[in-house]
Amino acid sequence: MKTTLLHIDNDTCMDARLQVAMDIARACDGYMTCLQAVSYEVFAPGDFYGSAMAAAMPRIKEAAEHLRAKIEADLANEDVSWEWRFLDGMAEHRLLEQSALHDIIIVGPHDIGGEGSRRPSAMAGELALRAPSPVLVVPGDWDRFETEAPALVAWNGSSEASVAMRAAIPLLKLAGKVFLASVAEQDEKNRYDFPASEAAKYLSRHGISVEVVDLPGGGAKVSDTLESAALMRGCSMLVMGAYGHSRLSEMLLGGVTRRCLTDPKLPIFLSH
Repeated sequence: MKTTLLHIDNDTCMDARLQVAMDIARACDGYMTCLQAVSYEVFAPGDFYGSAMAAAMPRIKEAAEHLRAKIEADLANEDVSWEWRFLDGMAEHRLLEQSALHDIIIVGPHDIGGEGSRRPSAMAGELALRAPSPVLVVPGDWDRFETEAPALVAWNGSSEASVAMRAAIPLLKLAGKVFLASVAEQDEKNRYDFPASEAAKYLSRHGISVEVVDLPGGGAKVSDTLESAALMRGCSMLVMGAYGHSRLSEMLLGGVTRRCLTDPKLPIFLSH
């Protein structure tokens, strides 16, 4: 992970993902791009002449400049290589545009202005589906990313799980131990395209040894089972394929990706 794209925003999870981005940059001898996207579009019913927007723009700009000054002052004391990109527009659009020449995108678990909501981040989901780079979603209480700590790969034999595992290889190589975890499900439709033994063999060719773990399904949600297994094993991240079912199906019926993004307990590494 030589090039990290970090989303900059003034939310409560900013410090956590900044620390994680720096930890990854140090471990990989990499470079960090801090992307601050600011939209001046203000929805105000009846604001036909844009007066509300005109009044809000100076405040928005001032807040953005204050945040930039604060973070740049902090980064000046760190031993990481970085640059700052300030772009107008919606954050998800600018992150998607810039992702093509970055190895990983680091975002928080909430949409802009969506803190306190129990809904999963639409931005994280869109990036995981559309960006050519994997997405790492960092919760606000995660103050350090130990690259040498264990990592857990959620495995259901799907192509999405395969893509996520392949994308995570640079970080899995640094992990002290890698668990390849499958959750037993009663649904006959959830049959593996690729058994865990094939995934383990693939990782071994990259010099990564794994421990295959079969987790009991029971009555718990798959997302809860995976997160609990990862936390119990002291993992630094949970690697999983994003939206194995159709996005509409996930939104209407729920799903592992949606539930993991709603209230992540540890960094979630996503790719589709």
